[in-house]
Amino acid sequence: MLSCSEESQSSRLLSRNTKIKLYRIVILPVTLYRCGTWSLTIREECRLRLFVNRMLRRIFGNKRDEITGEWRKLHNEELNDLYCSPNIICVIKSRRMRWAGHVARTKERNGAQRVLAGKFEGNRPLGRPRREVEG
Repeated sequence: MLSCSEESQSSRLLSRNTKIKLYRIVILPVTLYRCGTWSLTIREECRLRLFVNRMLRRIFGNKRDEITGEWRKLHNEELNDLYCSPNIICVIKSRRMRWAGHVARTKERNGAQRVLAGKFEGNRPLGRPRREVEG
């Protein structure tokens, strides 16, 4: 069963411009919610790029090869030519820098500011915490 966003992207009733607007207004903001606080691994970056390319392929559809006449999926370069948007990883990194700027301007009592500066108070004992017995 297709989800709501997948149904609208594969539907022939919606124009390509409507699908692009839906992607830009609904899907991307939901995908990038609170991305300023993420710490991404290389694997997660690859998965995000795959997700974006999959959504764009669903919007733009397949392409007919001029030589063989067969239908094929669009290559990544062709997707970038059709939909000129900044790389999703660059967007996440710029939002992360913007969030760090907000945190740097807050007061020192803020927990996020202490984490960003690396100033922790107190010591923690080594090892696993002891289990509390209820009784």
